Amino acid sequence: MDSLDKPSADSNKAEVPDEQSLLWLEEIEGERALDWVKEQNKLTLQALTSDPRFEEYQSEALQILTASDRITYGTLRGEFVYNFWRDEQHVRGIWRRMTLKQFRQESKQWEILLDIDQLAETEKENWIYKGVDSLGPAHERCIIELAPGGTDTAVYREFDIPSRTFVKDGFNVPLAKTNLCWENRDQLLIATDWGEGSLNTSGYARILKRWKRGTPLSEAETLLETDVKETFIYPIDLEHAGQRVCFVMRGHDFYHFSFYLVNSAGTLSQLPLPQKCSLSGLFAGQLLVELKEEWRGSAAGSLISISLAEFQKTGEIGEVLTVFDPGESGTVSQVRCAKDAVYVTGIEHVSSQIREVRLQDNQWQGRLLPWGENDVISISSSDSSSNDLLLARDGFLQPSSLYYVNFFEEVDEKLQSTPARFNTDGLTVEKHFAISRDKTEVPYFIVYRKGMKLDHTAPVLQYGYGGFEISILPHYSPVMGKLWLEKGGVYVLANIRGGGEYGPRWHDSALLEHRQRAYDDFFAVAEAVQSKGFSSPKHYGAMGRSNGGLLMGVALTQRPELFNAIVCGVPLLDMKRFNKLLAGASWMAEYGNPDLPEQWEFISRYSPFHNLKTEQAYPKVYFFTSTKDDRVHPGHARKMAARMDQLGYEFFYYENIEGGHKGNANQKQEAMLSALEYLYLMRQLA
Repeated sequence: MDSLDKPSADSNKAEVPDEQSLLWLEEIEGERALDWVKEQNKLTLQALTSDPRFEEYQSEALQILTASDRITYGTLRGEFVYNFWRDEQHVRGIWRRMTLKQFRQESKQWEILLDIDQLAETEKENWIYKGVDSLGPAHERCIIELAPGGTDTAVYREFDIPSRTFVKDGFNVPLAKTNLCWENRDQLLIATDWGEGSLNTSGYARILKRWKRGTPLSEAETLLETDVKETFIYPIDLEHAGQRVCFVMRGHDFYHFSFYLVNSAGTLSQLPLPQKCSLSGLFAGQLLVELKEEWRGSAAGSLISISLAEFQKTGEIGEVLTVFDPGESGTVSQVRCAKDAVYVTGIEHVSSQIREVRLQDNQWQGRLLPWGENDVISISSSDSSSNDLLLARDGFLQPSSLYYVNFFEEVDEKLQSTPARFNTDGLTVEKHFAISRDKTEVPYFIVYRKGMKLDHTAPVLQYGYGGFEISILPHYSPVMGKLWLEKGGVYVLANIRGGGEYGPRWHDSALLEHRQRAYDDFFAVAEAVQSKGFSSPKHYGAMGRSNGGLLMGVALTQRPELFNAIVCGVPLLDMKRFNKLLAGASWMAEYGNPDLPEQWEFISRYSPFHNLKTEQAYPKVYFFTSTKDDRVHPGHARKMAARMDQLGYEFFYYENIEGGHKGNANQKQEAMLSALEYLYLMRQLA
C-alpha cells in the first residue's frame, strides 16, 4: 500500500524491525509522515466509500448522533441543570442551563451560556469544548476548558455565568496540559507548563502552584514540586454542607499516590494513607477513600472513611469506618455525596447495583436499593447541597433513560428516554463464562438473534479492553446496534482481566509480567463463542481502542487464526518505545519499563510491532488513529501499518487529521468513522 521497501519473506519467524528506518513516522506533523498518512487515507477511502452501502451506513450513524430526541443529560449545580449539546445546527456545541424545576417539567427554554461554534468563528480557531469547573455553591464563576481540535492540550478561561461572558483580566491559562481547581474565588491551585524543565517524562505538569487573582501566572507561588519520573499532580476540591476542602494528589506512578491536605494557611499536610487508594468524596466531615490494597484491616476494593477534623487536629488518622465492602465478586464504580446520604453504584458479577449509605452514630448504615432492575445503572449527576439525583439506566437492548430521583422524598420520575435506535426484534442477551488458559472463569456477554442456526456462519464482533481497572459494561450502543446488530451481526463483550469488573484483584492479576493473562482471556472468549456454533474464524472479528488497540495488535500477531477482521483503534503497538512517546511514560506501572532488560523480556513477548512475522495468514486489519491524539502517539499505528507493508501484508489505515484521542472532533466525523469501521467489518465477515 506504499512505496516502502519490502524485504523478502523467507521465514515465518518474527523479524526484528529496523526501528530507525521508521522513526520518521513519529514526526506527528512532519511533511513526509503526513504525505504517507494522506496516501493511506486515500486508499482506504477509495476502497470503502465506493461500496454502495457506505452512504447508508454514514447517514444512519449521523441520524443517530444528531437526533433531536437524544437525552439531554445534565449536571446539577445548585438550582440549575447545566447541559452541553451538539446537533446539526450546533456542530461544536452549546453550553446552556435551566432550573431543575423547568428540567423536570421538560421545558425547552434553555438559557444559552456559550456557543462554541460562534466562538470558533469569531476567534478563527477549531475550539472543542472539553468541560467546566465551577465554583460552588452559587456557581457564578467557572473555568471553561477549550481544546484546538480536541487535544488533551487545552486553554482554560474564567467565565462569569450571570453575564455569560469571559471575565476580563480573569484567570486565563495558555495552551498546555493543565490540572487546576478553585481554592476560593480569588485563588486557583494549578499545575501546568511553567516553561523549560517543568514537565515530567510523560509530558504532564510536575509543579503545583497557587495563583492569586490580579497577579501574573508567572508569579504564582510554588506549593509542591515532583520528580520528573513521577506521573501526575492534581489539585482536588471536595465540598459538602458548606465545608470546602482542597487536596493535592501526587502520582508516583499510575497507581501509587500520596495525598496532601491544603491547609487554611496555605501549607500542605500529607495524609498517612496507603499509596494505592483514591479520594472519593467528603460527607459530614468524613473523608471517603476507596482502597486499592488492604489497609488497617479493610479489604482492597472497599470504601472507607476517616475523620478529617481529627487529622487536621492531630496529623494522624484515627478510627477507620467501613462504608461499603463489595467483597470478591463485586466492585465500587461510583461514589456520590448528596446532602444526607452517600450513593454508591457498583457491579456484582458484572451486574449493576446502587446502594444508599447514611452515617448514624458514627457508623455507616447501608441498604441495597431496588432500582434499575437488570439495567446498567449510573449516577448521571448529584449535588452535595441537596438529595436530588439524576440517574441513568440502559442495557444492550434497552435504550437509555434519565430519571429524577429523591430517595428521601420517595420521588422517582422518568424524565426522558430515547426511542429504540435499532430493531431489537428477536434479539436476546446472555451472560456466560469462558475458561481461560489458567482455568480462570472469564465473564462475557453475547447479543444474538433467537433461533439463529448455530452453523458457524454468523458474523461476530468481539469487543475488549482489559486495562487500567476500567470496567466495560453492557451499555446501549445505538450506532453499533444499527450498523451491526440490525444488519445481522452478533456482538460479544469480553470482561477480561486487567479491567475492573471484579475490583483491584481483577486488574492486578494482569499487570506487568502477567499481561498475557488478559490476552489469553480474550482468546478464550472467542474460542468459547466459536465452539458453541455461533461462528468460525472466517466470520469472527474483534475491536478495541487505546489499550484495547494494543489488545487488537496482540490478537493479530498471536492468534491470527481466530479472526478474519480486526479494528485496531488509537492503539499502543510499539511497546519498546511507548514510554518515550507523549504520555506513555505514565503507563509503565501498567505494562513495565521496556528500558529495563528484565522487563523488556516479558513486554517483548507481546509487543505487536516486534512480533510481526513473515508468511502469516494475517487478517486484513483496519487501523485508525488521529493526528491530534496527544495521549497515544499516532506513530504506533503508522509504524505498525508501514511495517506490515514492508512485509507484504494488506491492511486498511485511516488517520483523522483532528479529533484527539477519541478520534473525532464533531458528529459528522464520528458518523463517517463509524461507517468505515462497520462497513469494513461486514465486508470481511458476512
